[in-house]
Amino acid sequence: MMTVKPGDTVRIHYTGTLDDGTTFDSSEGRDPLEFTVGAGQIIPGLDKALPGMEAGAQKTVKVPCAEAYGAHNPEATQAVPRAQVPADIPLEIGTQLQLQTPDGQVMAVTVAEATDDEVILDANHPLAGKDLTFAIELVEIV
Repeated sequence: MMTVKPGDTVRIHYTGTLDDGTTFDSSEGRDPLEFTVGAGQIIPGLDKALPGMEAGAQKTVKVPCAEAYGAHNPEATQAVPRAQVPADIPLEIGTQLQLQTPDGQVMAVTVAEATDDEVILDANHPLAGKDLTFAIELVEIV
């Protein structure tokens, strides 16, 4: 039977959970995720777990934050005066917003804190600093 090797295009079903058991993403009810192994299209820790698997195989993979979205970087947070935030922008903690940088790039941020005077915006990936666990099933090697 054929096994996965770097450069193969594969399709997987997956469920990603945090250490407390909370599911943060799943392909359940959707088409399998398709990507090329070793091409940097998914997080490194999951990519490294696929070579050697056969179609139909299942496994659980623990991915440390360093091989997922990296450590939480405190320098990726910024305080913005609340007066500079338009009144129609929701500022509940956890709200995801998009900002445009001075050079025109769009950047995703999350509201980390909001006071009467300022809003703390966090540009870290929401899963930065978290170890992840994936239950995966290799559906096929395309």
